Amino acid sequence: MLDLFEDDAAVSASPEVIAPGAFILRQAAAERVPALLEAMRRVIEQAPLRIMTTPAGLKMSVAMTNCGAAGWVSERSGYRYTAIDPLSGKPWPRMPAVFAGFASEVAARAGFIDFTPDACLINRYEPGVRLSLHQDRDERDFSAPIVSVSLGLPATFLFGGCRRSERAQRIALRHGDVVVWGGESRLRFHGVLPVAEGLHPVLGRSRINLTLRKAL
Repeated sequence: MLDLFEDDAAVSASPEVIAPGAFILRQAAAERVPALLEAMRRVIEQAPLRIMTTPAGLKMSVAMTNCGAAGWVSERSGYRYTAIDPLSGKPWPRMPAVFAGFASEVAARAGFIDFTPDACLINRYEPGVRLSLHQDRDERDFSAPIVSVSLGLPATFLFGGCRRSERAQRIALRHGDVVVWGGESRLRFHGVLPVAEGLHPVLGRSRINLTLRKAL
């Protein structure tokens, strides 16, 4: 059982620089966890988590869904953003105000002023699930940063260079940590090592990642 009181860790006074334009804000989401989780549950009620298929026809291991004006989807036809949830045929759930407000706040702390996300990808990892190195390049405008919020089980975040062959940093992330990257680091490769077995006091055998972006 993970430490029940791990969320009481002090919020870091200043962001940790991991690369030019890339930062970790330790425990920045700790005080917002209840509100973030409640908003996330409302989103999932409207647009359930699902396992998507890659263009190669393989099933992804990460369960995901979206909210906001656009949602990221992976299909046999490719990766893209769409205003309509292909599972329900309806628009994705509206972006919760707590998501957008928090993302704007932490982006500003990292030096990215006036960031207003219009898309949030919600990923759920179970023990053993990983996310291979990739770039976030399906958005129209790369001038806006990416805001990534970690909840639940701890994970090792991989943050590489602008070429897949470059060695990636291994960064331990815990419940409440936030990573923000943009500027010259916006197109860096990143991923997640297989999540270790564990039981989080709030989210059980799962890790949730909220990734907020400017997609349109």
